[in-house]
Amino acid sequence: MAKNQVENNELLLTRVFDAPRELVFKVWTDPEHFCKWWGPKGFSLNVSKMDVRPGGLFLGSQTSPEGHVMWGKFVYQEVNAPEKLVYVQSFSDEEGNTVRAPFNPNWPLEIINILTLTEENGKTALTLRGGPVNATEEERAAFSGMAPMLEQGFGGTFDQLADYLASQQ
Repeated sequence: MAKNQVENNELLLTRVFDAPRELVFKVWTDPEHFCKWWGPKGFSLNVSKMDVRPGGLFLGSQTSPEGHVMWGKFVYQEVNAPEKLVYVQSFSDEEGNTVRAPFNPNWPLEIINILTLTEENGKTALTLRGGPVNATEEERAAFSGMAPMLEQGFGGTFDQLADYLASQQ
């Protein structure tokens, strides 16, 4: 079950996973697990750093099937295991300096993501809210215009997460 929408420059994605909340939180915050499912289908993720605490940093690179490498980072704002994770996501260089997205010069430099997890009857409902931070009007418009692709991308990532969670139980 998935529900997606975009309003007021905020992406809202929900999905229910057949896994306990503690496991879903663990695979979002443990680099040994995170690298096995995060990102677009067919891409590989290399985790350079993952320090999941307020002010901590995730830094990693994704490699496409064609060998194209993109770096990204998360700066964690709030970590409340196993129910909430808040982070600001950006494209970066390998040192963790924020850079423009390679696909759109108007893509926001920073996007806040608020992940909440609720458990009921052994299943976990994941809600991900996200949107531009400190963005110009052009950046907000670019984000809104890419919403269908973001939904599709997260759909594929969440499919990989569902498969990975099934393999861990």
